[in-house]
Amino acid sequence: MIDLHGSIPVFISITDGKVHDVNILDVINFEAGSIYVMDRGYVDFKRLYRIHRSNAFFVLRAKRNMCYYVAASNVVDGASGLRCDQIIRIKSAKGKTDYPERLRRIRYVDPKTDKSLTFITNHFELPALTVAAIYKNRWQIELFFKWIKQNLRIKAFYGTHPNAVRSQIWIAICVYLMVAIVKKQHGIKESLSRILQVLSVNVFSKEPLAELLATTHTRNESITICNQLIFNDF
Repeated sequence: MIDLHGSIPVFISITDGKVHDVNILDVINFEAGSIYVMDRGYVDFKRLYRIHRSNAFFVLRAKRNMCYYVAASNVVDGASGLRCDQIIRIKSAKGKTDYPERLRRIRYVDPKTDKSLTFITNHFELPALTVAAIYKNRWQIELFFKWIKQNLRIKAFYGTHPNAVRSQIWIAICVYLMVAIVKKQHGIKESLSRILQVLSVNVFSKEPLAELLATTHTRNESITICNQLIFNDF
């Protein structure tokens, strides 16, 4: 789980591949007033109702086979990409038991890709376009995983024992956090990738970080980035 205020992980759970992602909703302590953004793999009305009862909010994509009826409809501006903003209730017997409250259903067509996206949320005060914009930020967690894989070399593992795999993943996450903290505390405008490169080739240097960033030309010199060495102690 990523905090969108700073793209910093606030909850991490490492499981084997047999554990479905949605099960993680059972162990998260939801913070009242927060908005949790998820993809449609997390559509489980019983678990979503737990978020609702925690006085927190959720925004996620609806499944295509969701069984519901429309209780009311709000007027939308079609030119904005919105197609509907509805107040709905779940129609199926199990769904009504799992989530007995009303929900909000918003359909939006992205003008750039012409892709139709349908969202469900328990937040009724936000403008419909804001809900669509909130969901767009879910992509930040994909960028987090992409950065970890590209910069910290965990596409392959140095050991196959569960503890070995977990150790390598946790080390990668710790490295990400340390670089992110350095970037924030020093107000550095450089990307996380460049900061990591500079730190990698100057690990024993006593120069101030600002000077290292100014004098180390990672883009123009043929240097061996020691990302591959991050897990050597392992």
